[in-house]
Amino acid sequence: MPDQDTSDIADIEADIHAHLAEIAEIDAVAVRVYQLRVAHPTDLVAQLAERAGLQVAEVARAERHLARLGLLQPSPGGGWVAVNPESAAESLLAPVEQDILERRITMAATREQLHALSGDYLEARGMRSAKGSIEIVKDLGNIRSVIDDLARTCASSIEVLSPGGGQNEEAMRAALPLDLDVLGRGVRLRMLLQHSARGHRATAQYVETIVAAGAEVRCTGVLPSRMLIYDRHCAVLPVDPEHTGVGVALIRDTSVMGFLGRLFAHYWRTAEDFLADPECDEAAPPEEVGGELRGIERDVLLLMAAGKTNEAIALQLGISRRSVSRLVGRLMDRLGATNRFQAGARAARLGWLASVPPA
Repeated sequence: MPDQDTSDIADIEADIHAHLAEIAEIDAVAVRVYQLRVAHPTDLVAQLAERAGLQVAEVARAERHLARLGLLQPSPGGGWVAVNPESAAESLLAPVEQDILERRITMAATREQLHALSGDYLEARGMRSAKGSIEIVKDLGNIRSVIDDLARTCASSIEVLSPGGGQNEEAMRAALPLDLDVLGRGVRLRMLLQHSARGHRATAQYVETIVAAGAEVRCTGVLPSRMLIYDRHCAVLPVDPEHTGVGVALIRDTSVMGFLGRLFAHYWRTAEDFLADPECDEAAPPEEVGGELRGIERDVLLLMAAGKTNEAIALQLGISRRSVSRLVGRLMDRLGATNRFQAGARAARLGWLASVPPA
């Protein structure tokens, strides 16, 4: 099963790279022909060539290439009709997105089947030493008691992944005294939220309070699961990420803890300050074009490369369309691109699309 999954994912990645390679071939002639076809939809090829100062063969070749990319479609009356670039991107990437969707459905079904073995697995693990065990805690009252105990006894660090938008207000009220207590004891508290949480007043107030007490809070576009890590020795994960009240798993296995620590570090490294103004226009200077993207710029680029419209990006990240338009423009400037296709191709060559795939 793992070998087959790896092969299928590799095929999907190969399709994506093939699309990007084709997009990368858009040259100045194709861009010019596309612009003229938008402005003069009824022109014959010869007329378009005269307007562009090009050979008829050059225009015809450019139009065929633009048609393969979905930027031109045949007109019922003959010739070509220009298509909106965002609509073309949706059509171009739709087969790849369908493959990804089907793979995710298969993975979800496989995960459910494997979860059915959790009881037998945990029973066997219970025979090992306590240090390498995984313990399941059920009932909301028991879960809170365990988390309270871990918070009161931790000595060096607490790391938190908290997906979703605005956080549960009752949970934040219960967590605040514990957070202030651990910060007062000199424990380093680092928390990761999603961009959409910025628009939730109670969450923003909670973040301001703990940051003032010394916590570090960042945000990113997508997080995989809720997670708490205490002193890098014990992690708390939901048994069911969709229904966190069902129960949690306390993980102390050394190898698993190493992986979870690296997972948190990856998301932390690419996130941005939660309290930073997402509307501010702090564009990176041109000489930093080869540098690694961080935070919301990275998330916008990944969603843009997936063919999402500005409106869809704004909805997923929980920011305004005005902010998305600014960020898209900033990315185009940094990449020296004149259109979204060129931006995607150049970002791929720089390795900016090889981090975390958009959800």
